Amino acid sequence: MNEEQLHAMRHSLAHITAAAVKRLWPEAKFGVGPVVENGFYYDIDLGERKISEANFAKIEKTMRGIIEYGDDFERFEMPIDQAIDWAKQNNQPYKEELLNDLKRSGTTIAKDLDADELGLAAEGDAAVENVSFYKNGIFTDLCRGPHVANTKDVGAFKLLRIAGAYWRGNEKNPQMQRLYGVAFATQEQLDMYLENLEQAKLRDHRKLGKELDLYTMSPLVGAGLPMFTPRGTVIREVLSRYSNQLREAYGFEKVWTPNITKTSLYETSGHWAKFGDELFLVTSQETDDKMALKPMNCPHHTQIFASKSRSYRDMPVRFLETTTDYRDEKTGELGGLSRVRSLTQDDSHVFCREDQIEAEIHSLLACVREIYSTVDMKLRVRLSYRDDGDGYLGDMALWGAAQEQLKNAVIANELDYFEQEGEAAFYGPKIDFMATDAIGREHQLATAQLDFVQPTRLKLEYIDSESNAKAPVMIHCALLGSIERFMSVFIEHTAGWFPFWAAPEQVRILTINDTVVEYVDEIKATLSEVVLMKPLKYNEVRFTTDMRNESLGKKIREATAMKIPVQLIVGPKDQAAREVSVRTQGGEQSVALDMLAGYLESL
Repeated sequence: MNEEQLHAMRHSLAHITAAAVKRLWPEAKFGVGPVVENGFYYDIDLGERKISEANFAKIEKTMRGIIEYGDDFERFEMPIDQAIDWAKQNNQPYKEELLNDLKRSGTTIAKDLDADELGLAAEGDAAVENVSFYKNGIFTDLCRGPHVANTKDVGAFKLLRIAGAYWRGNEKNPQMQRLYGVAFATQEQLDMYLENLEQAKLRDHRKLGKELDLYTMSPLVGAGLPMFTPRGTVIREVLSRYSNQLREAYGFEKVWTPNITKTSLYETSGHWAKFGDELFLVTSQETDDKMALKPMNCPHHTQIFASKSRSYRDMPVRFLETTTDYRDEKTGELGGLSRVRSLTQDDSHVFCREDQIEAEIHSLLACVREIYSTVDMKLRVRLSYRDDGDGYLGDMALWGAAQEQLKNAVIANELDYFEQEGEAAFYGPKIDFMATDAIGREHQLATAQLDFVQPTRLKLEYIDSESNAKAPVMIHCALLGSIERFMSVFIEHTAGWFPFWAAPEQVRILTINDTVVEYVDEIKATLSEVVLMKPLKYNEVRFTTDMRNESLGKKIREATAMKIPVQLIVGPKDQAAREVSVRTQGGEQSVALDMLAGYLESL
């Protein structure tokens, strides 16, 4: 089944859902019922009656009855005034409102709802004269379509959840009940999706973050401002060091910039016009300067580049900074580590000549490919180009050459890619990296963007080979993106069983009794001398010892609950044999003490 057929199937199931609800509760009033990722929803007004998950089985049974009866989906049209009368006669005030908007202007609706959600928004500014309806059995709905031919042609489905939703997204409007469902072509695909959904609940980074003691939130500190515990801080710092190490190998140099700046920097760079509403403003008690917490680092890095004269021989100039930025995100959009107000970026900026773009992108792609290979996440790339619109700045010839260089670098790195026009930033084309996690979800994390605009706005220049001043091309890149967001994905991807190099506690020594104290000291001395070389150089083993007077079973359960990747079990027999019993997710084996360092280095 192709995407078009799947869309029609899911759209049809939205209508069947509404038909079932109408059959069960004839007083139901309906809003919109669009297709969404993996399924559909329908907005419903039942007055004081509330749908709960306890009603799902009854609604699904009614839906299956409609499906098995096998009604055709019949399309017909009405003049707009006749359609408004239909809405009034059938007590459908939300449909009546939409139809009146369509009568006045076909684009009015598009201001507050996407055209696909309505399935009927007209093109252009002209008012609508006729609208289409679909009928299946005794149920009729205002809709543009498409639908399957017959109700029997839908695949496997399940109602998933119910949520509140203000009509047309406006909190001043009535609150409706949004009934969500998922749908797939086959039962096997649905079962796989539902299994992944259960896995996602078990892997939820907010749940695991608390269980594994990684980070905490406090209402006294504020929403969206996570604080990391010692264990969580280890992961943050390991990831940061790894990203820095990769970039330093390709010639990036560390810089440091302050957390606040005058707002005039962002006004000059153009960020104030675009991100002004997201800035935390800072007031000085000493001067009249208007200040802000920095939401990004690129304008600051431009000022380091501009601090001295540059020759074409000095290019490229590469800066890296892993630092925390601040954005005043809407409270309702905050969630765990996925969306925060304090975000730490492993930020990189390259200032280069036009002829150096491809080589620099090649290096950044190599870094991205290595880091996501290390965390075992498959990558694909979206090459985001400009279209023929007027919302882009910079010379067309430069855009064309840059887009070609981006594509050449992606091909040279053997990355799976697709091209999409109209997705470029206004200041240049970009590469968006989509990483797939262990249960098949795709996340956009890393990015590399060309910028033809900021260097000009901020009057950056270098002297070319003919002694002329020329603006450099700027390349923005983050390997992890936001470290907080990356950690949310990393926690869920691994289900908290971090790879050995990233685990906050890599080894825990568990004693059977207190007769092995001296032998434990020898094991600790061995661990202290281990030097791990992959993927981080000189990463010493992080270990603890559990010598409590508790049963070995309890110690193992607690270590396993904390997802310690290597547990060393030590008893009198191990001491006598000069061995340790090594317990991992893969099983248990005995390793000679003098071979322990080599074993750990191989992980």
